[in-house]
Amino acid sequence: MNVRQRWVSFMGRVLLSLIFVISGMTKLLDPAGTIAYIESAHLPLPQIAYAVALFVELGLGFALLVGFRSQLAAAGIAIFTFVTALTFHSNMADPVQVIMFLKNITIIGGLLVVIAFGPGGYSVDHGKRLVLNQ
Repeated sequence: MNVRQRWVSFMGRVLLSLIFVISGMTKLLDPAGTIAYIESAHLPLPQIAYAVALFVELGLGFALLVGFRSQLAAAGIAIFTFVTALTFHSNMADPVQVIMFLKNITIIGGLLVVIAFGPGGYSVDHGKRLVLNQ
């Protein structure tokens, strides 16, 4: 990997992680509002869903940001993002929700690239890649 690829992959990973880290911080600052929003989607155990959202968005989001176990972090975030797309953005009669659903699907695409190719440059993982099957 050359210097340009290291920097571009690093920036891609940072930008991909920011939506989760910022969203997690917002949830952390407003637990009551977040739990109320989860309840409005009629999810069971909203306090547990809140804790899961914090873990994924802050814990896995920071792991992705710094490139620590990035492929596993990306996989966890991708599953979470897919579930949230189906749960919170599935009203296809609402154009805004269609855009939000497609945004989530697009983010999953970026996470799949991290899963497939590893963290890229400048990561805690030092460019290691999880090999699933060869």
